[in-house]
Amino acid sequence: MQGFREEQCSSAHIGHLGLVADKIDSLGLAALIDERMPVSEAHGARVSHGERVAAMIFNGLGFIDSRLYLFTDFLEDKPLDVLFGRDVKAEWFNDDALGRCLDEIAAYGSTKFLTELSLTIGERRGLIGKGINIDTTTLSLYGEYPEAANQGEDEDQASIPRPERGYAKSKRHDLKQMVLLLATTGGSNFPIWMEPHSGNASDQKTMPHAAMNIKKFCEGIASSSEFIYVGDSAIYSNILQYSDELQWITRVPERYKEAKELVSTPKEDLEWTSLENGYQYSATTSNNGGVDQRWILFFSEAAYQKECKTLDRTIKTETKNQEKVWEKISKHAFGCKDDALSSIKELEKKLKYHSVKTKIIEVIQHARPGRPKANEEPTVVGYQVEYTLSTDDEKIAETRAKKGRFILATNEMDETALPCGEVLKEYKAQSGTESGFKFIKDDTFQVDSVFLKTPERINALMAVMTLCLMIYGVTQYELRQSLQEKGETVLNQAKKPTDKPSLKWIYFLFRVVNEFKICIDGKIKKVVVNVNGRLQKILKHFGKRAQAIYFNSS
Repeated sequence: MQGFREEQCSSAHIGHLGLVADKIDSLGLAALIDERMPVSEAHGARVSHGERVAAMIFNGLGFIDSRLYLFTDFLEDKPLDVLFGRDVKAEWFNDDALGRCLDEIAAYGSTKFLTELSLTIGERRGLIGKGINIDTTTLSLYGEYPEAANQGEDEDQASIPRPERGYAKSKRHDLKQMVLLLATTGGSNFPIWMEPHSGNASDQKTMPHAAMNIKKFCEGIASSSEFIYVGDSAIYSNILQYSDELQWITRVPERYKEAKELVSTPKEDLEWTSLENGYQYSATTSNNGGVDQRWILFFSEAAYQKECKTLDRTIKTETKNQEKVWEKISKHAFGCKDDALSSIKELEKKLKYHSVKTKIIEVIQHARPGRPKANEEPTVVGYQVEYTLSTDDEKIAETRAKKGRFILATNEMDETALPCGEVLKEYKAQSGTESGFKFIKDDTFQVDSVFLKTPERINALMAVMTLCLMIYGVTQYELRQSLQEKGETVLNQAKKPTDKPSLKWIYFLFRVVNEFKICIDGKIKKVVVNVNGRLQKILKHFGKRAQAIYFNSS
């Protein structure tokens, strides 16, 4: 059999990008973008803005960090005709084309751009929930960025969120950062709103304002429903002022005296109602800040056990450390009683779960060594501390009694309209927003190091990053739903069957898929290889576009 020459053969890596293309296509994302930001072929545009955003999503979900000027390199070994549904070239997605796309998004309004797409897609797919969970994270930026105060800009320019130094959640205090505010909704943690903020923005201010902005935006959409806005304790004090306009759920900070007293109330003094999964609650009302609200004290058995184990480790560590400290001071000779007392008081301040009994004793010696003379009295030469260190059982019991407890507040006073169990459910959905942040900041996703040099493009890129999260989240949610509806499973990393696989694992399984092209007598034969039985089973839960991509042998 005659072999093929090298110039007759070529390959392209599909991997999991066919799954990404399938979801972009089924959501109609590119078409929605093109409706809002059309391009003119008369001016030489060869790819639409929808295709450019799709290309950035391929890059973002390709788990390879490629700067815009390296973007064509990322696309070079991909079957672009398969992914885009038409013949396009990698060089068409150069830094200039993508930069202009980001400029268009910025001009349209990054938040408006994202939210219009989200609301349209979310309503079509039934992904909009009752509650909206709001949270923030920080994204570090590498490179030099001028300070806003040195810009000499007009008011509009000065209002553009820009890199600043602020509280660094990433612990990279040496870098400037941007704050990304994200709001998600529904069981898929669907991103419905994003706001870029300067790196020194305060959660306490931005999150309540974001809730009002979402409400005002949605009021202009006839089909939009009334939302409940959910946030952590950072927004509590500021969201009170919007109680006449917003329905909200938030955790109550324990810095309030009333909250401290409720959390510390003995269990037997409260009436408890049991929920599933080991939760109990005791409901009351409050007028904190002059706003009528329901306060619901929740108790979680799982959290209690976990927090008690942490407490026990903390007590054990404190015992070990304090024994060393007091042993050291007991061997020290003080020149006077006042010095000894001063040291004791300072050390007692550091005791959290222990108490100590002390006694100051005189160190008595004769003036000279050897046998003392008759009638020679010893003199006091210093003072030492004797101590007995023990655990403060009363303080530990008091602390342990508060473990597993937290207070959620809502200004919806009608319990039939918003039962206490629903309050907990909506608040727990906050973890979905946090998971989105973990995804965006994952080392394999690598968009934590934003690389663009203008604030406008950075803000636009945040909108594209949120679209990446949307595609990832919806794909994972709908795959799990399909598996559960059909009673099917896939093997996870531990080789155990699951109907809730992580999409990152599914993407990993598709890493082996490639497309080979062979040219014979001027005719091109395409073969998609390595789509084994395991992958074929998974593909049954995706759309027609995925079927066409992965079974595209011709």
